Amino acid sequence: MSREIRAVLFDFGGVFTDSPFAALDELSKELGVAPRELLDIVFGPYDEDTDHPWHRLERGELSLGDARDAIIDLSTRAGNEVDPLELLMRVGTGGGARDPLVRRTRRLRAEGYRTALVTNNVMEFREHWRSVLPLEELFDVVVDSSEVGMRKPNPAIFLHALELLEGVAPEGAVFLDDYAGNIDAATRLGFHGVLVGSAAGEENVEQAILDLDEILGRA
Repeated sequence: MSREIRAVLFDFGGVFTDSPFAALDELSKELGVAPRELLDIVFGPYDEDTDHPWHRLERGELSLGDARDAIIDLSTRAGNEVDPLELLMRVGTGGGARDPLVRRTRRLRAEGYRTALVTNNVMEFREHWRSVLPLEELFDVVVDSSEVGMRKPNPAIFLHALELLEGVAPEGAVFLDDYAGNIDAATRLGFHGVLVGSAAGEENVEQAILDLDEILGRA
């Protein structure tokens, strides 16, 4: 084990599974809307933590039904009605967990690293997404935004995960995510960051594993 790195923290969607941002890019082309504009309408400004309905949903402050209605209203007023659940259904037809990263996470625990999953998620999706991975085999800690009432990129959720990992310092941790804004928030705290390519495909995962191993001193 690296003398400096004690823990590796992972996002869920877009890291262990296909990213919703790739599906959003496809839908933006169909609607003739800029991807960033559609992202802000459906998911809110994702490099911020705001009172957008999706952010409130991920913090457990709104039900899925109420958030969905609010987002449809926002998108309609912006000129393109978008149902966030239809967008997420496009992701839900993917091939499940990315095996290379699952295998690498298992090895991390065997090598003595502490591991955590830090996910912006939705209470109503809890049963489904938790069935995708063998969570107890892979992670010492699972932090779900809808359960803890805070979400990335709020620094508090990263610090909360480190507290659960029993005092690991930010400088002693690596964080993997598919969204640059979340990586930036973690690195500002002192984390080492690895950005996982947002497009579907194992080549993105393999590169992320190489980047992680370089930080861990295995390259």
